Amino acid sequence: MNLQYSIYGFLMVGLVACGSGTSKQENKKDSAVAAKPGPSGPVEIRLTEAQVKAIDLQVGSLEQRNLRTSLKVNGKLVLPPQNQAQVSSLVGGIVKSIRVKDGDFVRVGQVLATLQNNDVVQWQQDYLENKSQLRYLEAEYARQKSLRADSINSEKTLQQVENELGVAKARQTGIRTRLQGVGIRADGLAPDAVSSEIGIVAPIEGYIHHVNVTMGKYADANAALFDIVDNRALHLDLTVFEKDVHKLTVGQKVLFTDANDPLHDHPALIYSLDKAFQDNQQAIIAHARIGERTETLLPGMYVEARIQVDKYQALALPDAAVVSSGDDHFIYLESTPRVYRQVAVKTGASDLGYTEIVPLSELPKDTRIVTKGAYYLLSEATKGSSEE
Repeated sequence: MNLQYSIYGFLMVGLVACGSGTSKQENKKDSAVAAKPGPSGPVEIRLTEAQVKAIDLQVGSLEQRNLRTSLKVNGKLVLPPQNQAQVSSLVGGIVKSIRVKDGDFVRVGQVLATLQNNDVVQWQQDYLENKSQLRYLEAEYARQKSLRADSINSEKTLQQVENELGVAKARQTGIRTRLQGVGIRADGLAPDAVSSEIGIVAPIEGYIHHVNVTMGKYADANAALFDIVDNRALHLDLTVFEKDVHKLTVGQKVLFTDANDPLHDHPALIYSLDKAFQDNQQAIIAHARIGERTETLLPGMYVEARIQVDKYQALALPDAAVVSSGDDHFIYLESTPRVYRQVAVKTGASDLGYTEIVPLSELPKDTRIVTKGAYYLLSEATKGSSEE
């Protein structure tokens, strides 16, 4: 009897131990990332929602890019002279008002500030007095001309009035031009509208880059009071050396990046080529018109650009989307939400943060590919293969 109880006890301990081992294996399987390499199908990695957020996994699409037949050049963002302005006044004065601030958009003729200058009061007075004198001389000239036709007056009298009329007209034109130079419309001037204030107006449309005046301060004549830039006319000046000049033509496409966002390409198009070398270097400037408008591009920024010298295009992905294990290169396709399939590819040229890929098998249409987090998936796939 004792022998039977001993055998029974031994069998129960064995069953409990087996059950405990099976439970541990099942828990391990539930908590781990599932990587299923094997002869029956491709490697697939399944992630939880928490894992996707933790690695900030992102997906994108294949792009057609020219990475092998483009000319690498450096350049700068510039504005034409007619799209930037330093605003000044022909006369000095005390700053009475400032109507704009840095960053404001202004239109042509908009008043930016007002100055007070008592000299302009005298100009307006001279204009009104001369205008009255001019009306009198015009009437007197008509009268003397009529008298001369009837031989009532002398030729000298008519010539004298004609001379005075000419002087008055010239003086009127001069005073009008002077008033227009300080923003006062002479044609609408009236005795009860004489003012000592003059308006500083915008000569171009654009954004206020800098305000160089303060309230109550005396602004000198011809001093720069405001800087205005119209970034809508921003374009590229690309430096191309002598050995590459023969590759350029008007109409070629350009992709460029700036230091603030090296992974974002901006399109441009060459519209003009210089016909002479730059001073002190055997290079010309290729001018390119930017194909998009963005607040991040500013005059003076240095850029790195690629000029497409032919129409060759290849499939490309961001560098982070292509991972390597030994001599093998992989990308990861999103099969279903949070399920990613490993696909082997060959790689080609790399440039501007992108790598050319050559799929070893046809990829499904509208494929979504992991562009950030691929190294984590490769690590899980490798770990899954080792465990298997």
